Amino acid sequence: MSNDHSHEKPSTPSTQNTRNIAELISQMTLEEKASLCSGADFWHTQPIERLDIPAVTLTDGPHGLRKQSGSGDHLGLGESVPATCFPTAAGLAASWNRDLLHEVGQAIGEEAQAEQVAIVLGPGTNIKRSPLCGRNFEYFSEDPYLSSELAASHIQGVQSQHVGTSLKHFAANNQEERRMSVDTIVDERTLREIYLASFEGAVKQGKPWTVMCSYNKLNGTYTGENEYLLTDILRREWGFEGFVVSDWGAVNERVDALKAGLELEMPASGGIGDAKIVAAVKAGKLDEQVLDQAVEQLLRFVLQATELQKPNATFDPDEHHRLARRIAAESMVLLKNDNDLLPLSKQQGRIAVIGEFAVKPRYQGSGSSHIHPTQLDKALDEIRKLVGDDAEVTYAPGYDLDSDDIKDELVQKAVEVAREADVVILFTGLPDRYESEGYDRTHLELPLNHQHLIEQLAAVQANLVVVLSNGSPVTMPWLSQTSAVLEGYLGGQAGGGAVADLLFGKINPSGKLPETFPVKLSDNPSFLNFPGEGDRVEYREGIFVGYRYYDTKQIEPLFPFGYGLSYTSFAYDELQVDRTTMTDRDTVNVQVTVRNDGARAGQEIVQLYVHDPESMVIRPEQELKGFAKVALEPGESKTVHFTLDKRAFAYYDTELHDWHVESGEYELRIGASSRDIRLQQTIEVESTVKLKQVFHRNTTIGDIAANPATKSIAEQLIKRSGLNEMMGDQPDMLLAMTRFMPLRALVNFGQGKYTEEMLDQHLKQLNEALQQAGY
Repeated sequence: MSNDHSHEKPSTPSTQNTRNIAELISQMTLEEKASLCSGADFWHTQPIERLDIPAVTLTDGPHGLRKQSGSGDHLGLGESVPATCFPTAAGLAASWNRDLLHEVGQAIGEEAQAEQVAIVLGPGTNIKRSPLCGRNFEYFSEDPYLSSELAASHIQGVQSQHVGTSLKHFAANNQEERRMSVDTIVDERTLREIYLASFEGAVKQGKPWTVMCSYNKLNGTYTGENEYLLTDILRREWGFEGFVVSDWGAVNERVDALKAGLELEMPASGGIGDAKIVAAVKAGKLDEQVLDQAVEQLLRFVLQATELQKPNATFDPDEHHRLARRIAAESMVLLKNDNDLLPLSKQQGRIAVIGEFAVKPRYQGSGSSHIHPTQLDKALDEIRKLVGDDAEVTYAPGYDLDSDDIKDELVQKAVEVAREADVVILFTGLPDRYESEGYDRTHLELPLNHQHLIEQLAAVQANLVVVLSNGSPVTMPWLSQTSAVLEGYLGGQAGGGAVADLLFGKINPSGKLPETFPVKLSDNPSFLNFPGEGDRVEYREGIFVGYRYYDTKQIEPLFPFGYGLSYTSFAYDELQVDRTTMTDRDTVNVQVTVRNDGARAGQEIVQLYVHDPESMVIRPEQELKGFAKVALEPGESKTVHFTLDKRAFAYYDTELHDWHVESGEYELRIGASSRDIRLQQTIEVESTVKLKQVFHRNTTIGDIAANPATKSIAEQLIKRSGLNEMMGDQPDMLLAMTRFMPLRALVNFGQGKYTEEMLDQHLKQLNEALQQAGY
């Protein structure tokens, strides 16, 4: 699948550098080669000074640069140099805007060049299997197509500045509990369609310089030692040309990891990993050629990164802050707006701003991605700046951010301020301690004191606007007590200004949810199997992750995948396809016209889902296969284009070990969300690959009748066995009874009319018919 969208090609080091890598390797001792396969310290690769091989810097940076100036750590504890803090991936994904992700990446790349950073560790594109995962703020979506498309754009943006990225955490790393030891058990089809698909498009389109392996085991083998994952799939199938780096501390057995395809261990192991490699080569347990290939791969990137470094590179922090504000505004989602309370007017009268988040913003997640921002907007200040002298703005904290306890004096003061106001803007959400790298959440609720405050304010003020700061979904038993809700996610250093812009209509909200918000935690498909038992978690929900589950199970969510409101309205019309029949080798071009029916300029996110109405395998109700964001002035119309290929209709066949399309009808659905489908079009797709079939004595009559090549023989079988006579004038009953009847049962029920010899003869006839038809 693809949409009309292109950027400059990402900067990927070529196989040729100005220095001869093979010659360099030939001059190295065994110990020197081994040393290159681990870091020199926490953030640098190992140099070899006598050969003029430099060290390069790797640093955290999914949503901003975290270059530590002192001793290194991987949990965001140590201070880092000032850098622009953009919205986290959860919010960026809500923009559904590839161009925007490219801009974020480009800005991060510019800052990396200014700090002489060669590789930025990110983006993270793991699937949001459960809303409880403590690191969900750092990941894009529950949908692999949306996730991989945005990750690819982010990668292209960073690498356009000749700075590498490290796509992480590969793979099936979807929880923080026991993350360094847990064994993720997931079937092949689910792995391919959901968890690997989230990486596949990012690797193929973005071409990241590196991929970072995750901590966990995958089906019994640590991902860092998983040759099937790192070599067979990543390199041979997807064509990855970069090197694999471990997550910090993820290496279990260094030699096994090197054999599997993990070139760089981080951080430095104090020479322990190097010594294991040397010993294995000397003992004949590791082919030195494997080591040489790893060194060649690493050197190609290290030398190229050094050559691509821009001398005296700088960036404009004020310009990047303005960019962060614009990006934050597109990364927020308007969830509710009763009676068009929003946008507020500057002449609103008395505006009460309540909630400590308004002055102490929660603008990023905790852990390794924690940024030291160049500056920080506070929502209260930005609201006051925006309204100026046109309105009176009062403030009360309402709760204590450092505690969940209800403090009556804070609540009472907030209620008094709210009672005197014309509108209340309440800033609430999840404090830092609620979600972080390193541990998972245990529930989806807001802190008790936040919930209590909402109830008390609603009792005295009808015009209650709630602004949320959180990295992942929360439940909202208080929703009916509010007039408007803005999901701010974690909006980065300029998030406070973006909130002001959105609330007062300076910018029209255009974000949509990249994940489902459930009514309650137990609605989530992973509920019974998260985070597993001991060091084992089984993905028993299979392919039914996120909206795939809610839509198929017909469970009403709090807010569906792809949902988001605007201050204007959009109409969809003229869905057209350039063909109504195609093979799985063809592509189909789809177009739809979108019109802004309202009085304000706005952006709409058009979503294309594919539904398979009849399949021999279990499939979700629908799957996202295209999306586009379009800006429209009032009354303006634009045509949005999509191109769908084989993958838009395919499932992963575990016997073929490949993607397969079943012949038949497919429904193309155009929607404003997964639950707001506006237009539909049916097309016929014919498979050019016929799955190999062999009929045997336990094949059911229904399976034989379902195949066009053998349908007539199935009817003969029933007649020869005499079953039609037993059923009399009840053909429907006969069909139902025999559908799941194995062929051998015709002998049992035939009462001598149908023999084993006849069965053998028919089996031969059936399989000949299959062979002639190409099955």
